[in-house]
Amino acid sequence: MRPSRRDFVTWVAASGIMLAMSRIGAARGAGFDASQTLPGPAASRLPGATTGRIDALAKVTGAKLYASDFRAADMEGWPATTAHALLLRAADATHVFTGLDLSALDAGARPTQVVTAQDLERAGVRVPPFYAGDLLCPAGKTPLYLGQPLALLLFETFDAYDRARAILREKAPAQFGAETGPVAEPNYAALRFTRVAGDAPGAPDVYSPLIEGWISPGVFEPGGRPVWQPLPTSEGGQYKKGAIHGEAIRAFIAAGGAPDMLVLDRRFRTQSVDPMFLEPEGGLAWYDPQAKALRMVLGVQSPFEASEELAHLLGAAAAGFRPERIESHFAHLGGGFGGRDHTPFPFYVALAAMFLPGRPIRLAHDRFQQFQGGIKRHAFDMHTQVAFERATGRMRAFAADHVLDGGGLANYSASVAAVSATSAIGIYDIPKVDVTTLAEHTRGVTAGSMRGYGVLQTTTALETLVDEAAQALSMDPITLRRRNLLKAGDLTMTGNPWTVSIRTPEILDKLETHALWRGRDAARKAAPAGTLVGTGVAVCAKDYGTGADCSLGRVEVDPQGRIRIFCDAVEMGNGIGTAVANRVAGLLGRRADAVSVARIDAFDELGLVTSGDPYTLTQSEQDAAARNPRWVPAISSATSASIGAHVGTQAAAEAARLIFRFGLWPAALSLWGIAQDDPRRFLWQEAFWFDDALILSGLPPLQQEKVAARAHEVGGLTGAMAHAFSRWAWAQAAFPLDGFEWVVDLDALAVRRGGGAFKVLDRSFIAFPPASYNRIGTSFTSSCGTLVKVEIEKASGAVRVSQAYSVLECGEVLTPEVVVGQAQGGFAMGLGYALLETLPPFEDGPGNGRWNLGDYVVARGSDLPLHALEVEVLPRVAPNEPPKGMAEVVMIPVVPAILNAIHDATGHRFRALPVTPDDVRRVL
Repeated sequence: MRPSRRDFVTWVAASGIMLAMSRIGAARGAGFDASQTLPGPAASRLPGATTGRIDALAKVTGAKLYASDFRAADMEGWPATTAHALLLRAADATHVFTGLDLSALDAGARPTQVVTAQDLERAGVRVPPFYAGDLLCPAGKTPLYLGQPLALLLFETFDAYDRARAILREKAPAQFGAETGPVAEPNYAALRFTRVAGDAPGAPDVYSPLIEGWISPGVFEPGGRPVWQPLPTSEGGQYKKGAIHGEAIRAFIAAGGAPDMLVLDRRFRTQSVDPMFLEPEGGLAWYDPQAKALRMVLGVQSPFEASEELAHLLGAAAAGFRPERIESHFAHLGGGFGGRDHTPFPFYVALAAMFLPGRPIRLAHDRFQQFQGGIKRHAFDMHTQVAFERATGRMRAFAADHVLDGGGLANYSASVAAVSATSAIGIYDIPKVDVTTLAEHTRGVTAGSMRGYGVLQTTTALETLVDEAAQALSMDPITLRRRNLLKAGDLTMTGNPWTVSIRTPEILDKLETHALWRGRDAARKAAPAGTLVGTGVAVCAKDYGTGADCSLGRVEVDPQGRIRIFCDAVEMGNGIGTAVANRVAGLLGRRADAVSVARIDAFDELGLVTSGDPYTLTQSEQDAAARNPRWVPAISSATSASIGAHVGTQAAAEAARLIFRFGLWPAALSLWGIAQDDPRRFLWQEAFWFDDALILSGLPPLQQEKVAARAHEVGGLTGAMAHAFSRWAWAQAAFPLDGFEWVVDLDALAVRRGGGAFKVLDRSFIAFPPASYNRIGTSFTSSCGTLVKVEIEKASGAVRVSQAYSVLECGEVLTPEVVVGQAQGGFAMGLGYALLETLPPFEDGPGNGRWNLGDYVVARGSDLPLHALEVEVLPRVAPNEPPKGMAEVVMIPVVPAILNAIHDATGHRFRALPVTPDDVRRVL
């Protein structure tokens, strides 16, 4: 008998989330690892369990999934009682911090210990280079940025912590002295990307980043601004060459008064916003002084990076502050959107535990604290110029200057700057391009990775400009886009082609024939009194991957045919557990019975080592390192950059393919009685699974369970763990398997036969993608187009999106429900970015600690066309087309489509976000 819902949820809260896998009695002591293993369909027995998300039951019943759910009592072998930590942050970054005044705290709210910068210095804590800057601002210095941590308060009891948190929110304890103004620090990046195409189609480029390398100016003004002009000096010869070409492009555009050219010269501004994931950052840690072990529960997008950086943080600490072992347990995330990628939050969780040894301690942000300290989206100022040929509508030249606010720590600002530049011309083929990009240090809250970073901002500018050009040229907006499309084999602005299918022509066709677009004029004319109606369109491409992505996957099949998967990708609402289960199911005949994600501890047999920076190493360095059969350019990636489906499932899929070829297929041949000299033994790629049965034409179907049992009986391949690396192409290696030198898209492999142990195989051949591919801006890309109809109330200026259509492509669709859900969520985020969300940059912004959802407005159901949002996913172009990343691309065209729709309704073009009712009312 199934438990009632009430009993179900009560049991879950007490014992973890094994509820869909085991009977109640068997699940009662489930440890953390078991609670983080997602169940397969056989255990849940729910309608749709074979096609829906494998984590659905756990989520809707309130299971312990997320880092913030866990307390010490939930962790096997930990003390039962949880202490609590409070991180105090600076709301002032222009005056000297002189210290803390905690006199407002009564006896029942006093911390057990106050940890300051001086304590960190005494403990010998090191700041990892990526996070350069004071972890806690020392007394006597001006905080580097708003929201910079000042101190950690440690409390033995929750009551004391809760009282202190409430009191200190009203009576800030930080004391400040003399005014100094903001701290001046070097800017994070200054880059220039210039391309001049050859004179004829197909001719080599005259100049491009792929040929010459990425360039930065060598001369800066006293305030830190780069000097972009080529100077007559001996310095920066490489920069000077590119800059001369860039200035020539700008001169060409400036001379655009000729009758044959239309030049648009516009400025755009996009705002800072918060990722607003559902679960604020939280973590749990316990330093056991007897075992000298630091044990942690964390929720991050980059588990491997967090582990490495925690080891660096404490690796040279003084006695009593340097653990001999760090055991990190990584939980699922209640949303990420990039904001938990390379976050410094785990450092403070670890430090809280080290300064309160013997006591498990929890550090968890509430929403005020998350606004004040969490990573934000970069605000952009953009100056964009485009020259169009009037007769044809072809874009002849493009130039842009981007300035982005990186806030107080570098984080990913340099990468965002580069991506913004390399994506600046979107889906278009433009022969002359020059883009400068500057990521500035400011006193604002740190900006970093966030969904669609860089591309969202520049595509908003570009796609509204294309619409404006269409109007000026008296041309249909979709026709103008079609005439300028980048086609297969054409070069991007860095000088390389996209190496995947290009679906933008089909997407434009879908948009053009949709009823929403065909009926736009009639809808505008039929608007009721007091209302304006407009329809807008936008199309974009978004890269997936970073150019140094990797994947860890381990797949096992037991004698009953049950499948277990481990992978290093992180579940954060992206459905990665379901995606990897579905991709493996297509190869092994049934959906996994257990999927364990965010696992970086299940691959020891591979013995992986790495060295250097995969983004900057030279070809000679790579060739030398690759002589070690255990060396790979990088071991584990963050789950970001839309790599879940393409990268996160790759190693597990390749492992499953090997299990089928060298385990299940030979077992099936044995069951069919096919002899060694029968040519049918080579038809493994012709066989397929249907209803848990293996089918090959002309032979009786074989149940998957029987095939698995035979594989175990004969000692066939029943398990494989693998590592894959991609630098805009997969590394390929050959491994000795059953008399073959088998080539796969992997660079490390260990296998298990029958019920034996895993044994690593030495690769006999390895081909890593060339180091020169680091000069590529993007190579993998997916596309999306969006139509939006808005209704605007004249009296108030309120904008309502009443209907929308998005069409996208993503190669092989691993989980259709997740793809559509990502598109719906992306639409909501795009609408919020266009019309609702904004954070002031400095003292009035989130760094003051006063921001919450009473002031910050996100899109709600009432803001969305809940029953009038149509999402169409194009089928893949070929049966073997792999999955593409799509989580970011579905958000990006929503924003310019809304802006173009507002123009269609009002006749006014807005070039600053968000567009508020007051903004609209003023122009009406």
